[in-house]
Amino acid sequence: MVLLSAQRWIRSRLTDRFWRVQEVLKYARHFRGRKNRCYKLAVRSVRRAFVKSTKARREKKRILRALWITRIEAASLEHGLKYPSFISNLLKSQVELNRKVIADLAIYEPKTFKSLAALAQRRRQEGFLAALGDGKEPEGIFSRIVHHY
Repeated sequence: MVLLSAQRWIRSRLTDRFWRVQEVLKYARHFRGRKNRCYKLAVRSVRRAFVKSTKARREKKRILRALWITRIEAASLEHGLKYPSFISNLLKSQVELNRKVIADLAIYEPKTFKSLAALAQRRRQEGFLAALGDGKEPEGIFSRIVHHY
């Protein structure tokens, strides 16, 4: 782009500035007070809002994990297991379900969760070889056990 005079250069810069300001104000429209109209105030508020939203996305992951753990703990206590022993015995029984899925099972599929609890209980009582080695799962449990010989 060739600009022959300073006047034309300034005029071309003004449109760029206008659209930059509008971009910031677009994100500030829902703010209260002068923050949604005044560019100087809107820039600070929008930057702060973006920083908070980034931190909130990280915080959301922590909150949801704590919620899943609470739900699993409540459901496992109904079946006579504490949360740490329930999770560790499921891992030892080669059940690779994450906490989100286990929490959903506890709420929406109580019979499936009961069979997981029975598997963890049996693993806890008899040990790994007795729980899976004979090929017989507790009643009501369906699994695909892979034997590595």
